[in-house]
Amino acid sequence: MSLIARLGLALPIIQAPMAGVQGSALALAVCQAGGLGSLPAAMLSLDDLRRELQALRDGTDRPWNVNFFAHTPPQPDAEREAAWRERLTPYYREFGIDPASTPAGPGRMPFNAEAAALVEEFRPAVVSFHFGLPSDELLQRVKATGALVLSSATTVDEARWLELKGVDAIIAQGLEAGGHRGMFLSDDVTTQIGSFALLPQIVAAVRCPVIAAGGIATPEGAAAARALGADAIQVGTAYLCCDEATTSPLHRAALNSEAARHTALTNLFSGRPARGIVNRVMREVGPLCAAAPAFPLATSAIAPLRAAAEKQGNTDFTPLWSGQNPVCPALPAAEITRRLAEGFLGG
Repeated sequence: MSLIARLGLALPIIQAPMAGVQGSALALAVCQAGGLGSLPAAMLSLDDLRRELQALRDGTDRPWNVNFFAHTPPQPDAEREAAWRERLTPYYREFGIDPASTPAGPGRMPFNAEAAALVEEFRPAVVSFHFGLPSDELLQRVKATGALVLSSATTVDEARWLELKGVDAIIAQGLEAGGHRGMFLSDDVTTQIGSFALLPQIVAAVRCPVIAAGGIATPEGAAAARALGADAIQVGTAYLCCDEATTSPLHRAALNSEAARHTALTNLFSGRPARGIVNRVMREVGPLCAAAPAFPLATSAIAPLRAAAEKQGNTDFTPLWSGQNPVCPALPAAEITRRLAEGFLGG
């Protein structure tokens, strides 16, 4: 049975979870249109996550997905942190910020026992992971609820690893995708390839359903993904300017500007490669900088610069996540979902 049939979805469209630019409202809109709406949990406190899960439970009787990060938190490295803040010192001076006043923080939390307890309580139809999978013990707790488990693979090796771990479907995340790379077996970005090269390789390598992600923002792209063997598509950037997204006005303006044609992988904002629109700090520091602390510890040092610049109306220090195909119409999420589904289904 196909993934879509197992979930009882009307449309083979999965809305990508996008932390920081959406809440349950976007997920609900996609669910009501017949696709699979997704809630990003990595940046939510447990109390906020509970509220959002309750909103999903109350808002629809259709299946929905909750997404978690599965990274291993790094040990703080005082020397590396100091070097990173030193690298940013000219910018602190520019805005009159005391770097010593900026507290270090975790930024994003991985899936843990407390989150597993919420999954057991709310029993979502789908639980998805980024950066691999949690421990076997936590994964079994999720599977025991009856949830289907999805995770992202950026290489064939990662797809095979996920299948061996028992996932129900694999998200083939091509290099074009916006936001964080889901890579977890290697930190070598040269292993990352485009969606329409990666997708057929993963389809040939595994037996479980494969979901295409990365650069798919139009009906034509959806049709191409199906032709290459995708069971469904996961779409993020196309929803960034929809009515239900919480994307900031500054981010929306960047997505609709000529600047959106130039994106790059950068670790400056979190410590892990993620695709966003190139801005001042990416140009001047370099999009990938070895001085940046390990994910997610890089976040705290750059956060006050972002806040100060945004007060002046610019995005010089803002992570402007976007895929390489920045087609993101200002339409209701339901309309975007239906258009993509028509392309995938050949309607």
